[in-house]
Amino acid sequence: MRREVRAESFPIAGVFRISRGSRTEARVLTVTVEEGGARGRGECVPYARYGETVESVAAQVAGLPERLDRAALQGLLPPGAARNAVDCALWDLEAKRAGRRVWQLAGLAEPGPEVTAYTLSLDTPEAMRAQAARHAHRPLLKIKLGGEGDVARLEAVRAGAPRARIIVDANEGWTAEEYAALAPVLVRLGVEMVEQPLPAGEDAALGEMARPLPVCADESCHDRASLAGLAGRYDLVNVKLDKTGGLTEALALREAARAAGFGVMVGCMVGTSLAMAPAVLVAQGAAYADLDGPLLLARDRAHPLVYDARGVHPSTPELWG
Repeated sequence: MRREVRAESFPIAGVFRISRGSRTEARVLTVTVEEGGARGRGECVPYARYGETVESVAAQVAGLPERLDRAALQGLLPPGAARNAVDCALWDLEAKRAGRRVWQLAGLAEPGPEVTAYTLSLDTPEAMRAQAARHAHRPLLKIKLGGEGDVARLEAVRAGAPRARIIVDANEGWTAEEYAALAPVLVRLGVEMVEQPLPAGEDAALGEMARPLPVCADESCHDRASLAGLAGRYDLVNVKLDKTGGLTEALALREAARAAGFGVMVGCMVGTSLAMAPAVLVAQGAAYADLDGPLLLARDRAHPLVYDARGVHPSTPELWG
C-alpha cells in the first residue's frame, strides 16, 4: 500500500471570523492511499484548538505502518484530524477496489441531499446585517457569536433576514452568566438552537440552569467516550469527522448519541468538498447539517459537491466514495 500526505491551501472568500480569531485560507492535509491499481483520498483540517498543526498531523500519518486497515487504524491513532484523513482515504480506496459506493459498504441507505446551514462569520452588527441580507434566501443561517455586542449582532442579523431560520454558535465564547442573560434574547429572536455557549470543561453550569432552547455540544463532544459527560447539559451533539477521527467513528457516534437520547448535528471545519463528502453520509436524517465549508471558499476541488435549493448533494465517485 502506497501512501502520500500533502499539505494544501484553499483561499477563503473574504475573511472567516469566530470568537477565537480569523483566517483567510483553509490549510488542509490530503492523504492518498493506493493499492491494487485503485486510489483513495481523505482530507482533514488540523485545528489549533485541539493542539493540532499541519506539521504535527502529517507526522502522525507518517508514523503509521505501511500496511493497515480501518479496524487497525482505530487503535493506532486517537480521535482527531490525522485519523480522519486516513480513515476516509481507506473507505474511498475500499469503495474504488470493490466498484461500489461507501454508503453500500457501510450498510447505509442511499443518501440524498441535505439542507445545510450557511455560516455568517463574526463581525460588526452592520456587516452581519449585510451578510444576512445577502443570504436571506438560504433555508438556514448559522451565526457566529461570542463577544461583546452579541445582542446587537443578533438584532442586526434578524433585521437583515427576517424570515430565515437561525442557529447560533458561540464557540465557547460566553460565561454562564452571559449565556443566562442572552438565552431569552435568542428565544425572542426566533433562534432555534445554540451551539457550545460555554467553554468545554466549564460547562457543568448547563446542567444547573434552565435551557429555554436546545443546546448543542461541539467542543465538548469528540467521540462516543464523550457522551456520558454530556447528559443533562446538552440536547444535541455536533458530529465532526475531524473530531471523531473519521467516518468509522462518526457513524458509531451518531448511533450512540441517538440511542442516548441526543439529537444529532453534523458539522465541519472550513474545508473542501473532499472533507464534506463523507460527512454528507453521516448527515442523513440529522436534525441539523452544517456542511457549508466549500461555500466559504474562493476555490474548491475538481468534481465538487453540488449545492442547490435542496441542500448539499452526495458526492460523485470522482470526488470520493
